[in-house]
Amino acid sequence: MQKVIRARYEKGMLKPLDDVNLEEGEEVLISIKRDIRSILRRYKGALGKTSLEELLRLEEEAHVQ
Repeated sequence: MQKVIRARYEKGMLKPLDDVNLEEGEEVLISIKRDIRSILRRYKGALGKTSLEELLRLEEEAHVQ
């Protein structure tokens, strides 16, 4: 089974923000990908008056090409 969930890193641990639906003691493989929204929010002011929505649209467009 493959499932994508959001998680928050706090005090050295990843904490799921979504239901993981796992058995106690079950081991999983984790692939880490930063949420582009949090990255864009940090640099939004440096990029002028471009809206977050416009930046997300451009990022999505870049993946399609």
